[in-house]
Amino acid sequence: MEIRKPNYLEYKKVLSLSPKALFDGTLGEAKPTDEKVKQLIERLLQKGSYYLIATEGDNLMGWILIGTSKDQFTEKIYGFIYELFVLEEFRGNGISKQIMKTGIEHLKQDGYSEVRLSVYAGNQALKLYEKLGFKNRIITMSMQI
Repeated sequence: MEIRKPNYLEYKKVLSLSPKALFDGTLGEAKPTDEKVKQLIERLLQKGSYYLIATEGDNLMGWILIGTSKDQFTEKIYGFIYELFVLEEFRGNGISKQIMKTGIEHLKQDGYSEVRLSVYAGNQALKLYEKLGFKNRIITMSMQI
């Protein structure tokens, strides 16, 4: 398996699959249009975020979208993982873990001393994040009224 930045055609493939990634990552809560996802991602890419993809031969297996963010209270800048996704047929083989480790290493090389991410409660990736050393920092709660 190779983990690297995508070429243009690979980027287009990732972009076309991103609505599914967002839908899965939010446990079906977000159902964005292709256009909305494209707008969100292009805004991140313009601010310096980038993809790393996992491939084997010509097969795209998954990706991570990493970049920077700023704490709204302290204004501290930190690395941020915006998206992690592995295609269903490749799940259960440790690919997410490899992609995460590579993404974190890239953020470290980019000069960040802290990495954050957001995850929905109940998302199975939560276990992976905890195993990698991520800890709860902020908990957002909701209530239907």
